[in-house]
Amino acid sequence: MQVFGLTITRTKAAPGLAPVDNRGGWLGVVREAFTGAWQRNIEVKTADVLTFSAVYACVTLIASDIGKLGIKLVQRDADGIWSETTNPAFSPVLRKPNRYQTRIKFVEQWITSKLIHGNAYVLKERDGRGIVTSLYVLDPQRVTPLVAEDGAVYYRLNRDDLSGVGDGVTVPASEIIHDTMVALYHPLVGVSPIHACGLAAVQGLRIQHNSAHFFANGSNPGGILSAPGKISQETADRLKAHWQANYSGENVGKVAVLGDGLKYERTAIPPADAQLIEQLRWSGETVCSCYHVPPYMVGIGPAPTYNNIEALNAQYYAQCLQALIESLELCLDEGLGMASSGPQQFGTELDIDGLLRMDTATQYKAIVEATGGAFMTPDEGRRKLDLRPVTGGGTLYRQQQEFSLSALAERDRNKPFAKPATPAPAAPAPTANDNEAAQREALAEIRKGLA
Repeated sequence: MQVFGLTITRTKAAPGLAPVDNRGGWLGVVREAFTGAWQRNIEVKTADVLTFSAVYACVTLIASDIGKLGIKLVQRDADGIWSETTNPAFSPVLRKPNRYQTRIKFVEQWITSKLIHGNAYVLKERDGRGIVTSLYVLDPQRVTPLVAEDGAVYYRLNRDDLSGVGDGVTVPASEIIHDTMVALYHPLVGVSPIHACGLAAVQGLRIQHNSAHFFANGSNPGGILSAPGKISQETADRLKAHWQANYSGENVGKVAVLGDGLKYERTAIPPADAQLIEQLRWSGETVCSCYHVPPYMVGIGPAPTYNNIEALNAQYYAQCLQALIESLELCLDEGLGMASSGPQQFGTELDIDGLLRMDTATQYKAIVEATGGAFMTPDEGRRKLDLRPVTGGGTLYRQQQEFSLSALAERDRNKPFAKPATPAPAAPAPTANDNEAAQREALAEIRKGLA
């Protein structure tokens, strides 16, 4: 069978393969939402957990924040600096991963699969030259990792019409990009945060369902009808049916007339006594802690003040998004073969400027300080504001009265502050009287010679 430029057969990869769930010498682990859940037949279903607002908000927030970041193809130069570039082998698939998804939706599906199921499987489609031309995010529930006796990794794929994969196809690990969440049990099996927050999400859902039933009953709790004496079961059933038909549901609030000593007593705990709001907030905060998302970002708790929002966004990036972003970059580098692209050394990089974007005044101030400190040219600062370059903008500028570090080092090397040696005192310059005396002495000598 010819699949994505490779000849793959079932009999070629099947012998000696074992699913990673059968870990041989590994200790088998029963995955439970909490200790004893399996014995009590308590099941936490992913489909149900996703209906809890905090889980949905955390997953969609993280996926959309990473999806909106542009993917840049960068190249490392001789000085070790990475700069954006283009390449016909890598750029097309980064701009358009496949025929039915944009770059943003592709990344969102990648991150969503990882956050919900703990694993993201991306299938590569190659052309005749072996270059990856398309990437497809697969349904993780339709993919099974396999390990051969020699340690080679394969993946068994079930039918996927969008990617064009047939049922029961086994492909080598070189054709799959596998991005895992934290691997608690096996290197090829990532564990979703839902594994830790599923019970809190179920509790939150039950609180919401209980609240919905409470308000559907006209905000009145349930109760009992009691009689002073003994009544037959037939009479009790008749009274119960009459009460439910006439004084419950939409009929709550009607006047009930009780006779023969009948008495109505409430039995359900009022919402205020049950602290439903506090319990619901606790459930949401537990979900946020498992996804490392600040609660205020999903509408839980008060929002911070404006003067520290930038610091909180930086904290959100460092604690929640950074690991996911760098893992995606590394998986793309290895999956597209950039690590073995020769001496040119290509790589992928997500542009986080859009995530940590500052307000206008702060952004202008940061650019002015960077250009004034000779860390950035004016054209580089203008590029961050989507402005065209100007004449002379590609030069680093400093103040005229300032000196470079090399000039200061040369000055220190010449020891400008050393004390100079004391020179010998110079002879006094001859005066006019001294010259007349010398002339008289010369004339006297001449006369002596003539005598």
